[in-house]
Amino acid sequence: MSHDPAGVLPGQRLKERWRSGRATLNGWLAAPDPTVAENMAVLGWDSLTIDLQHGMADYAQALRMLIAMSTADVVPMARVPWLEESMIMRLLDAGAHGIICPMINSQQEAVRLAKACRYAPRGARSFGPIRARLHMPVEYWTHANDAVIVAAMIETREGVDALDGILDVDELDAIYIGPADLALSLGFEPGFDPQIPEVVTTIEQIIAAAKSKGKFVGIHNGTAQYARRMVEAGADFVTVSSDLRLMVSAAQSVIAEFRDGQTDDA
Repeated sequence: MSHDPAGVLPGQRLKERWRSGRATLNGWLAAPDPTVAENMAVLGWDSLTIDLQHGMADYAQALRMLIAMSTADVVPMARVPWLEESMIMRLLDAGAHGIICPMINSQQEAVRLAKACRYAPRGARSFGPIRARLHMPVEYWTHANDAVIVAAMIETREGVDALDGILDVDELDAIYIGPADLALSLGFEPGFDPQIPEVVTTIEQIIAAAKSKGKFVGIHNGTAQYARRMVEAGADFVTVSSDLRLMVSAAQSVIAEFRDGQTDDA
């Protein structure tokens, strides 16, 4: 991975872009495969997130995926399965430069998340960056607290109700909106790219609240068109689809194009 000559770590590169008003594009890795991760890493995504919650990778597979991505100019991140400190710390030590944590529903949970991602005295992360220190332009631990991206997923009615307190957690960098669970929690059908006014309004309110308190905002999308809409609404980083969904979509297009005009006649 190439690095800024001044010694900027990968997570800092993303934060600097967001501060300058430039949104970034995040890819999503659901397949537990280093070859898929390696191929995705060289395509031009600004960041790639390994999904350990609904994706199929475990820690050992995620480690191999992080290694596969390490030669590409992409910021590696991970969505953890749950708010569990030991998994968060292991993934950071393995080389993830950002953590997205699902189902953050209270200020207390946001504090736990943030503390797990920061070294003392700002947090409680244990020191041992076995892979994170590799290929770095500076001593990793001296910049890690500012470089690691800490993102809390807001995706429930409870999370929305507790949003002000969550946003007051100093060491939290970002909010990541999960539209499917958010819609479900509000009583609607889950899915990406929501059109239901109540869901859209809630997303816009989350974005506005986060921006008013100086937090970055990310959101998962099904299409690039909707992702652009979310950037216009104030999102700093947008995810579009996933490796598996993109593969299936491309395969369906090829099959449909080939079958077009064919008949079943011998």
